[in-house]
Amino acid sequence: MFFLGIDIGKQHHEVGLIDQHGKSIGKTIRISNTKFGSEQLLAFFNKHALLPENTMVGMEATGHYWLSIYTFVHKLGFHTTVFNPIQSDVLRDFYIRKTKTDTIDALLIAQVIRLDLPDKTELPAEDIFRLKQLERFRYGLVDRCSDLKRKILACLDQVFPEYDQIFSDVFGCSSTQVLLNSPIPEDLLEIDAERLIETINTASEKRLGIARSEEKVMKLKEAAAHSFGISIASDVFKLEIQIMLEQIQLLDSQIKIIEAEIQEIVSKQENYLTTITGIGDITAAVLMAEAGDIKRFERPNQLLAFFAGLDASVHQSGDFTGTKNRLSKRGSPYLRRAIWQAAFVAAFKDPALSLYYQKLRKRGKSHGTAIGAVARKLVNIIFAVWTQNKPYEVHFPEDISEK
Repeated sequence: MFFLGIDIGKQHHEVGLIDQHGKSIGKTIRISNTKFGSEQLLAFFNKHALLPENTMVGMEATGHYWLSIYTFVHKLGFHTTVFNPIQSDVLRDFYIRKTKTDTIDALLIAQVIRLDLPDKTELPAEDIFRLKQLERFRYGLVDRCSDLKRKILACLDQVFPEYDQIFSDVFGCSSTQVLLNSPIPEDLLEIDAERLIETINTASEKRLGIARSEEKVMKLKEAAAHSFGISIASDVFKLEIQIMLEQIQLLDSQIKIIEAEIQEIVSKQENYLTTITGIGDITAAVLMAEAGDIKRFERPNQLLAFFAGLDASVHQSGDFTGTKNRLSKRGSPYLRRAIWQAAFVAAFKDPALSLYYQKLRKRGKSHGTAIGAVARKLVNIIFAVWTQNKPYEVHFPEDISEK
């Protein structure tokens, strides 16, 4: 049996081959991440008489650069495994010499699959692959929105620090419209009160009404007249705020387009994930895209640890056992983020999980610790609903233990 390791790079890949005893066969070769590189790899296979029946191929999941070469090898019929770089790091740490080169890494990857004999990696179905692209792209846009909002608040803190006391949501419809037109105190003092009342009321789709809109305007005018914000370069701050608000509006519209695509794909999937409290179409999409085939997991703890990274990192040696254990955070950050957000909702909306959260808080646990515990319970629920393919039903109190 032969074991072929491929060290993945952006421009080039290093390929190394060992036999069943771990002995290196020939020299490693470097191939380009191109069509010509795939032909070089095929020539290497032919040179060493490597066939799907006698060879296992392994590579690390390095960014997205592994996808092309994986697809090529997979189509040839080889047993191909893609694994987390953490697994090869463990074997690398075993050696006394801390040497790291592409050649060594390629052979090290081959050793990993020789020793572990991991299962074959299969690409997800096209819809799941699409979900993964969409949900990760959406998270990127959401994070950019959040960053822009932080920058706008920083600008307002300097030129109009009293502003955030007027509106409960600085980025709500009414407030956004005010900031787009008059983001600095000087502008608000100059603008006609009646016009400003109409702007706020219209932006709220008449929900505020004339009376409450008038009250907002009076407070705005009063705050602007006595603002303690800086007055130098106010025109620059105004320009920054307006441009960033326009960017947020564009990003919001793009996020809605992506979410519509996600919802359409999720609606075609045959599972009951969205029946779980705290899990909507977006969170369900992240679960399906990041975890992949749920049948790969025999127990919820595997989903918890290897993909969500919500397991505790335990420190124990001899008679010592650490008490300050933290989340390992070694899984998918997207999956962990989605489950954490779902747990935050479930801790207050789900009857059983809310009870569990309250018990932990009464026992002196911090909010973050209690939410983490709810997240781990939620993973168990997700696993049960997903594997049994049945709608979620609330069970308490025996199913919600205090452990």
